[in-house]
Amino acid sequence: MKKLLISTALAAITTAGMASAEAHGASACLITKTDTNPFFVKMREGAEAAAAEAGMTLRSYAGKVDGDHETQVAAIETCIADGASGILLTASDTSSIVGAVTQAREAGLLVIALDTPLSPIDAADATFATDNFLAGELIGKWAAAKLGDGAADAKIAMLDLAVSQPSVDVLRDQGFLQGFGIELGDPNVIGDEDDARIVGNDITAGNEEGGRKAMENLLAVDPMINVVYTINEPAAAGAYEALKSFGRENDVLIVSVDGGCPGVQNIADGVIGATAQQYPLLMASKGIEAIAAFAADGTKPQNTEGKDFFDTGVALVTDEPADGVDSISVAEGTDLCWG
Repeated sequence: MKKLLISTALAAITTAGMASAEAHGASACLITKTDTNPFFVKMREGAEAAAAEAGMTLRSYAGKVDGDHETQVAAIETCIADGASGILLTASDTSSIVGAVTQAREAGLLVIALDTPLSPIDAADATFATDNFLAGELIGKWAAAKLGDGAADAKIAMLDLAVSQPSVDVLRDQGFLQGFGIELGDPNVIGDEDDARIVGNDITAGNEEGGRKAMENLLAVDPMINVVYTINEPAAAGAYEALKSFGRENDVLIVSVDGGCPGVQNIADGVIGATAQQYPLLMASKGIEAIAAFAADGTKPQNTEGKDFFDTGVALVTDEPADGVDSISVAEGTDLCWG
C-alpha cells in the first residue's frame, strides 16, 4: 500500500547528480507563508536536514500571517543580497510575488516553488508540490462512492480558503467537484458551477474559527447539507463543531486535504471521513537537493514525467474504504503524518 504514498513520478526527478551533489559553503533560503502551521514546520525540518547533508547553510523566513505578501518580498530581497544559491518559496500571493521572483532569477538564484505553484507556474525554475487537483478529486470520488445513489441528491457545502484566485485553493475545490461528478465551469475559478447540489461556497482562512463560521453561514442557507468539502483539516474541525451545535455531526460527510497528525486523528475520532495526505518534508528535501546540485555545477531540475511540476505524492486516508478509490488506513496515515 505504501507505493501509493509517494508518486512514482518522483523517479522522474532527474537533476544530474542531484542526490549526491554537495554544495559546501553555499546557502539557501526557505520562505513559507507562516512559521507556525505544522505543514510549514515539517517543511522546514525537511529543508534543514537536506541542507545539513549537503553542507549548505539554510536561512528560513516566513510571513507573520497567511497572506503576508510584503514580508515574503522582503525575504526574497534579503536572500538576493546575501548571495544565496537558491530559494524555496511557498507564496502567499502567487501572482504578485512574480516580480520579486524574477529579480532573484535574474540575479542568478534558482527559485523553486513548494506546494503552491506561482501564476504563471513557469515564473519559478521548478515546482515541487502535491497534485492538489488529484487530492481534491480523491476525496470527491470517495464522498460520491460513500453516498452511492444518494450522491445524485447530495447537498454540498464548499468551505474554501479565500476568494477565488489561482492557488491550491482552486485546485482542491475543482478537483473535489470533478471527483464527485459535478461538471465544472471555468476550472480556474471557484464558485461558477450551476449544479443544484452545491448549496454554496464560503471562505475559512484555513483555520478552525473560519471553518465554524463558514459552516454556520451555509447551514443558514440549507440546514440539510450532508456533504462538506473543506480546504484543510483545521477548517474541517471548525465545520464539525458547527454541525455538532446543530445536532448534525453524525449524518454529514466531511472531507479534507492535508494529512497532518491532528487531521488523521480526527478521522479516527469520526470528525472527518477521509483526507488526502500530502508530504511537505519531501517537497522541501527534494527542493534543497535541487539547489545543492545547482550550486555545485549549475544543473537545474529536469522533469521527465510530463507534468509542469514535480509530483511529491498524495494518498487518501480513511478507515472506510470505498470501491474504486485507492486509500490507506488511519494507521498507515499516522505513520506518515506531520504536526
